[in-house]
This record gives sequence, C-alpha cells and structure tokens, in this order.
Amino acid sequence: MKPLILLEHITKYYSSGENQVTALNDISLEIFPGELISIIGSSGSGKSTLMNILGCLDLPSEGSYFLDGINPNRLSDKELSKIRNQKIGFIFQSFNLIPSLTAIENVELQLAYGGIEKKRRHSLALSALQRVGLSDRVKHRPNQMSGGQQQRVAIARAIAASPPILFADEPTGNLDSRSSEEIMRILKGLNREGRTIVIITHDPQIAAQTQKRICIQDGKIISETD
Repeated sequence: MKPLILLEHITKYYSSGENQVTALNDISLEIFPGELISIIGSSGSGKSTLMNILGCLDLPSEGSYFLDGINPNRLSDKELSKIRNQKIGFIFQSFNLIPSLTAIENVELQLAYGGIEKKRRHSLALSALQRVGLSDRVKHRPNQMSGGQQQRVAIARAIAASPPILFADEPTGNLDSRSSEEIMRILKGLNREGRTIVIITHDPQIAAQTQKRICIQDGKIISETD
C-alpha cells in the first residue's frame, strides 16, 4: 500500500530579526490510508508547524511533501485551496465557529467555500450534525452551546464534504474530561468508517488512544510507536 501522506527530509525555517529559527528539522514520515495517528509534543516542539505543512496551510523550506501523490510545492494558491477543500477537514482547539451563525449555518458556510450548491449544502450539513449527535442543536448559536457541543459542530463542519483526511489540532484542549471522551469517541468512529485522522496533542492520554504515536521534540521526530 502506498502512503497517503509522505514527508521526506522536511525542514522549516522562520526568520526572527537577524536570526533564523528552525521549527522543523529533517522530518521524514509516512501516513497510510485509514490510519489514526497522533503527533505528540510539548508547546514549541514544532507539532503545529508540522500540521500546517501536512494540511497545505504552509510549505516547507526544504524537503519533499506528497499528499496522495501530489506535491503541494508545485501548486498555485488556488490549486492548494482546492486540495484543502476536497481532501482535508480541519478541527481546531478554539473551534473557530462564527458567533453570529447557527450550527447548521457554520457548517453550510464551509461547504459554500467548497463550491457546493445551496440545496445540497443544507442536506450535507444536516447529515453531518446528525452524525455527531447534534440534530437537536442545528439552530443554536455557539454561545448557546457547551464547549463539547461547539467542538462537535466543528467536527461536523470538517466532515460535511466527506474529505478522506482529518487534521485535529488539540481537539480536546479546551474541554473537560467527559467532553474529551465524547470527541475521541466520535473521531475513532470516523476512523472506523475509513477516514485517515491525524491528531496533534500534548496529552499522553489522547495519544494513547491512537494506533500510532509520533513524538516530536525541538522540531525532530524522536520516537514512533505503534
């Protein structure tokens, strides 16, 4: 089986005044279709920078990255946006919901960005919210929902267009233990349905629930365990 995601000697530099900061240093990694993996590390370890590259939100300074055989370095901004809309769903720690929109409107907006026509957007958004157990909250705004419910809206937004890959950056970081368990139950269920899921986390208890754990420190992979 060919890897869905392939990183070969990825390095990422940032300029800080007259200094150059190395956020990632010679990262090589394979992720296969249907895997549930975690990338674990402390704050400043480089894990979020790695997710930005994996999600085509940023490009490496050196090395090669292939997403389903495609090299993002060779794509225009418009082509990168199309790849993100078709292949990737993002889930963030801070939910990133628009406060003035209802749950279903937040999900529909993401589908609109993907060019999906209005009638189908509503159907897909409703189905996604049902999938995460929020069929009774579709008309609620973020301030009318708990943190766990807001994160479930964010998951619905990420899966509504059925992308094959989900990237979750600290998806339980702002939640209590009960809500965290519910979010992980949903993510593991989505993985069993065939989605490839990469969870960025600093929490060993979250990482322990994944099939593969990649530990990153000072921009380098220091261990990889199944």
